[in-house]
Amino acid sequence: MVDYSPVPGSNVKPWARPEPKGYLFKNANVVDVKSGKIIKSATVVTRNGKIESVSSSLPDPLPTDLTIVDCEGLYLSPGLFDAHVHLCAVPGFNDLSKAFGNPNDVHLLRQPYTAASMLHRGFTSIRDCGGAQLALKEAIEEGVFPGPRVFISGHALSQFGGHGDLRHSHDQTGCCGGTHSNNHLGRLCNGVSECMAAVREEIRCGADFIKIMGSGGVASPTDRLEHLQFTASEIQAMVECANNAGTFVTAHAYTVKAIRHCIDNGVKGIEHGNFVDPPTAKIMAHKGVFLTPTLIAYAQMASEQWRGYLPPESQVKNQVVLKSGLEALKVASDAGVQMCFGSGLLGPLGSAQTHEFALRSQVLTSLEVLRSATVNPAKMMGWEDTIGQVKDGFFADLVLVNKNPLEDVTIFDRPQEHVLAVMKEGRVYKSRWTELPEDAEIPIRVQYN
Repeated sequence: MVDYSPVPGSNVKPWARPEPKGYLFKNANVVDVKSGKIIKSATVVTRNGKIESVSSSLPDPLPTDLTIVDCEGLYLSPGLFDAHVHLCAVPGFNDLSKAFGNPNDVHLLRQPYTAASMLHRGFTSIRDCGGAQLALKEAIEEGVFPGPRVFISGHALSQFGGHGDLRHSHDQTGCCGGTHSNNHLGRLCNGVSECMAAVREEIRCGADFIKIMGSGGVASPTDRLEHLQFTASEIQAMVECANNAGTFVTAHAYTVKAIRHCIDNGVKGIEHGNFVDPPTAKIMAHKGVFLTPTLIAYAQMASEQWRGYLPPESQVKNQVVLKSGLEALKVASDAGVQMCFGSGLLGPLGSAQTHEFALRSQVLTSLEVLRSATVNPAKMMGWEDTIGQVKDGFFADLVLVNKNPLEDVTIFDRPQEHVLAVMKEGRVYKSRWTELPEDAEIPIRVQYN
């Protein structure tokens, strides 16, 4: 039952909600991703959107202000974190050209649907690596519509002819330095001064981190996968500006040469990294560089279901990166690189978001995969003391499942079957279990003066 009584600030923001109700989950098997163990028959108490306590016994007497939920035989896992999404690449179109080239109103009005879908699958946090803007993040934070916690890069930064430039070879349209390109993914910038200005602009507009294009990519028409993008001085300038603002730079990069070019110049994250080799992986581990592979994106684009989604020039590049992806995952794991879960799916392919679990499970343990979707991205974003674990003082981001994900993490591939409920910051946004009703409905208040 939603409380529709007035709350502070609701006269200005009528979507404002009261504090989340409190819960006591008893007989729960808590998934401890840090230790890789199950805390059996635990009691988890949530209040005011946070986990108040995780204990081995019930309080005596039982609190009367909490909703008691018996989780006998069930598992409480931390909320999931997808560290590479593109919310602006909305579904509704059957070819890649529409992924980033829609008018602003078209993709913006569809993003709430995409965000809510991710939350219902169990993703309570996401990191958008190009396209999502501050207005969307704030709307979710304020409860205007449901969605995961969003970390944004704003626009990904690209050189002319780089992975963020979707103009074709015969398109002679000019573009002033530092301005947006003809899509919602990237901002084009050339030279140290433009690159510095672009970073500062994205920070000004609310970016939590900076994303740059360090190599060619599958979706861009005029660059090759092996192309290096940005000079050393350009990357160093962008890294310095990001560091000055208290954040970091992550880079889209596939090849060893591109990865080394980026991390040698101060980049702290690598997106995709499909061709990483053992020596480079060891350097990444030594420097604490995070790797976020996105295997499911290539697998989906190569599938029969989406034949024709990619143009011919992108199909060839996609096959190359798909073949090397799983091998790179094993190379990085053996070297001790901290890896994060990423999907990177575009448009209607986003419905396959959870299938990344099954792909990674071919070469990694269930614990490694689950850590990549919880504690690792939390650490990358500097939120390791706030999200990613079922632990005292953390946000009450919880996923209730009916099987042990440490034994088989691919249960998250089938949320309709195994994900019974999804709680974010103490509110139940999705429930497939009658014993735990949803309570995150946005109040619609009808007021008369």
